[in-house]
Amino acid sequence: MPDKLPKTLLVVDDDPLNLTVINDTLRQEFRTRIATDGPRALALALNPPRPDLILLDIGMPGMDGFEACAKLKSDPRTAEIPVIFLSAHNRADEITQGLELGAVDYLSKPVIPSILLARVRNHLRLCESRELLADQNRHLERLVGERTRALQTQTDEVVRVQELTIVALGTVAETRDNETGNHIFRTQAYVKSLVERLAGSAYHRKNKNGYDWSQIWKSAPLHDIGKVGIPDSILLKPGKLTAEEFNIMKKHTELGRRALHTAESRANMRQSYLHVAMEIAYCHHEKWNGKGYPEGIAGNAIPASARLMALADVYDALISKRVYKAPISHDEAVDIILAEREIHFDPDVVDCFLDLKNEFREIALKFNDPVSEPLPESGLPLPYGSYPASSAAITHFSTP
Repeated sequence: MPDKLPKTLLVVDDDPLNLTVINDTLRQEFRTRIATDGPRALALALNPPRPDLILLDIGMPGMDGFEACAKLKSDPRTAEIPVIFLSAHNRADEITQGLELGAVDYLSKPVIPSILLARVRNHLRLCESRELLADQNRHLERLVGERTRALQTQTDEVVRVQELTIVALGTVAETRDNETGNHIFRTQAYVKSLVERLAGSAYHRKNKNGYDWSQIWKSAPLHDIGKVGIPDSILLKPGKLTAEEFNIMKKHTELGRRALHTAESRANMRQSYLHVAMEIAYCHHEKWNGKGYPEGIAGNAIPASARLMALADVYDALISKRVYKAPISHDEAVDIILAEREIHFDPDVVDCFLDLKNEFREIALKFNDPVSEPLPESGLPLPYGSYPASSAAITHFSTP
């Protein structure tokens, strides 16, 4: 069997020195093509072999990187190619403009070879995972018309692969943030507990939304998939984000929804778990009182899947160590969440959580991060002072 062909990368920069450094870093692992201006880049992007990823300098004369990216994204033949912007600047407005144009990432120049390679590999893996997921969905659709008794066994296998792919995709996002450890496994288990407790209840009947509620906990690992597109300088910042940085961080909700919508579109059919994953990724930072983001919707207008995810996500952030804070105890976390009933959280979900609080603690211990301290019995000193059971505390401790 022939070896798998290396991925093709298009590197675009008008500075010959930068071009040489980037090309020399990448060409031993990937097939590279280079361009020194926007028009040449657009031409190469259409010529076979088309690039699997484009590294695009912003500050080029004539057609700059923003204009080149806009043209790439407006052409159906190149719209799905991931673009990583390169710039000698690290301005929040520039990063925001690039993300809004559809770029997946941003690297500051001069590039650090190890970081450049890691980010390129990460985005290529994410593309492969999306393509694999779409291929599996198409395969499942063909099987429906071909199988009878064998159908159930094969469907179970595909579903299992889908679940593993979801976890893999969530893990890709999690590897960008080395402080979160087993966060996706804990939050998935918390959501599963809430779903199972609410199954068959009046709350469940009111919020069915036409899909199997097991899809909620199965899709939970994808809640922060959009963080793959947030720059390391913001995602890994060991302190409070500025207002501009926080606005960029908030875009992970839209980036996540966009990535999942692309996967569903490629599957050419509506997939309930992808639909639920989009709800969760986009809305899990909304608040019951309408003061969340990105839409500021309130109450039952927030999808039930996102309401469950919101509580699970905040609870785990409260009890977990982060670069900007120490963990707090399980009991303190319970008090904060109770205080946020009808403010941050759906009151019915909070009531369910109170019934399950001991189970939440057991889950946290079961999936405790190997390098983290065990759950404290009492509160530890916090780097920014102590916080009351209030919205301020939730804002501070929640993962953005």
